[in-house]
Amino acid sequence: MVPRAPAAPSQAPPAAPVPARPVVPAPLPVPLAPQAAAPPGPAATDPVAFPPPERVAGAATLAELEAGISGCLACPLGCGRIRFVFGEGSGQARILFIGEGPGRDEDLSGRPFVGKAGELLDKMLAAIGLERGQVYITNIVKCRPPDNRTPTGAEAQRCLPYLKRQIELIRPRVIVTLGATPLRELLGIQTGITRIRGQWQHLDLLGGIPVLPTFHPAYVLRQYTQEVRRAVWNDLTAARKWLDDAEAGQP
Repeated sequence: MVPRAPAAPSQAPPAAPVPARPVVPAPLPVPLAPQAAAPPGPAATDPVAFPPPERVAGAATLAELEAGISGCLACPLGCGRIRFVFGEGSGQARILFIGEGPGRDEDLSGRPFVGKAGELLDKMLAAIGLERGQVYITNIVKCRPPDNRTPTGAEAQRCLPYLKRQIELIRPRVIVTLGATPLRELLGIQTGITRIRGQWQHLDLLGGIPVLPTFHPAYVLRQYTQEVRRAVWNDLTAARKWLDDAEAGQP
């Protein structure tokens, strides 16, 4: 028998053609709704947001001054504050304490020096025989700077007429500045507080007011050493002695 040739392998049927996917056009971008413009800030002619100088100078009492400036938005600090921190204490205080600006606790309460630094200030006052109600306490700026940063020169100078009018109304016999900022902005002294603390200065207002710089209570809390505490104690006792001598007719 003649062998048969091997059968050719059967071929698979051709694959069915894959239909082409329809081209779907990309969706057109949806136009964004126009954002509403931020409301305009107060005009410089707004007497509430920008208290006129004649209102400040004409205030006859601390209460009148506070009412006239508490809506101030004349610098960026006003737009971010919670409370306007005017100051507190006796309107006839013999001694005036001036700090830098409100912190978080002060911004919430509307009162100066109420946090841990304020607690220490109360102890400092008690150490020289004074209570908070016998003195007056305020700051260079009346609104809290963001993150408790140092106020800028422009911010401080915008608030300075308010502070000077406070001083004119209180008529203190002596001023104690707390930290470098009030010394720099009120007296124009650029020397660091560590070098100049405890050295009497002079404010050319009301015929001249003696000013004694010392450390800010917040600095004392950060640098709670015997040396720093002794320095503050010496400064405060010197201020109290000057006050007592002045009232005894021995300035």
